[in-house]
Amino acid sequence: MSFSSLGLSEQLVRATADQGYETPSPIQAKAIPAVLSGRDVMAAAQTGTGKTAGFTLPLLQRLAENPRTGKGPRVLILAPTRELAAQVHDSVALYSRYMPTKSAVVFGGVKINPQMMKLRKGLDVLVATPGRLMDLYQQNAVRFNEVEILVLDEADRMLDMGFIRDIRKILALLPAKRQNLLFSATFSNEIRGLAEGLLDNPVQVEVAARNTAAESIKQSVYPVDQSQKTALLSKLVRDNGWEQVLVFTRTKHGANRLTQKLERDGITAAAIHGNKSQGARTRALADFKQGEVRVLVATDIAARGLDIKQLPQVVNFELPNVPEDYVHRIGRTGRAGESGHALSLVSADEARCWRALKG
Repeated sequence: MSFSSLGLSEQLVRATADQGYETPSPIQAKAIPAVLSGRDVMAAAQTGTGKTAGFTLPLLQRLAENPRTGKGPRVLILAPTRELAAQVHDSVALYSRYMPTKSAVVFGGVKINPQMMKLRKGLDVLVATPGRLMDLYQQNAVRFNEVEILVLDEADRMLDMGFIRDIRKILALLPAKRQNLLFSATFSNEIRGLAEGLLDNPVQVEVAARNTAAESIKQSVYPVDQSQKTALLSKLVRDNGWEQVLVFTRTKHGANRLTQKLERDGITAAAIHGNKSQGARTRALADFKQGEVRVLVATDIAARGLDIKQLPQVVNFELPNVPEDYVHRIGRTGRAGESGHALSLVSADEARCWRALKG
């Protein structure tokens, strides 16, 4: 199967080829025709399976078939975090490079005035976090009367982060006649309840069992005393020559402490979490992608949506509080169809807690 066989235009096929993609992933093969048909879609796919292109490509095709007449936005994509919103917008920009599509991304943590200026110029696709979008609406910087397609990406995470009130406010402002796309790594009962009130006879797409890790990921567990975790992590990085490692901690303070200890051990490291400014988070991620930082230490804010190509190693320095977050964390390693390695440093106390959690 090829992207052109799914009904995508020559411009979009060219753009995917530029990124080195020739064959659609399973989620793309199922979701793209469904979105192109104009029907509502409810899709569940693990992180790293290519679901962003699964909705980005067909919505760009739909926009191209009916050129813009107003100032838009015609497509509204909601994402839970700044990083994911930026990543989705990057995908929109990459795939629309041979098309006249205009797009923008807005999120909190940065000045609002430059975002307002972008919106005034007119655009087709707007990617946003819910809180900043409502700020812009309240300042009369954006209107939704031309929205034709709504995308909720990582909808379960948006509920977890308390965005349901903002989401419901936004939904009430949108045209009643529109296409709705709900994409997520997993679907909780709460999400299915939201979908029932949002989607009209949706096409349901699911390419993996709920809350399971991708089969291509090799998973290892290292039993270790809590006090020896940092020393073990430093040894593993050095002995194995790891040049790019994403490490997860449970707390922001834990991420900062671990980063400082790794730096003292001579390993370049940076932390990324909610207490960091947007500029600091962007710089840390950019330095990590470019190889200037060897270890990126993150809280679960980084578990969703970060596109770090061919990331070979993910380490759970501390296990997450819920099993679903483990799936999202290790989904950062490798790429769709390619193997990666996920490593967990597990103390005796953590092992007992997880056995209790999983029954």
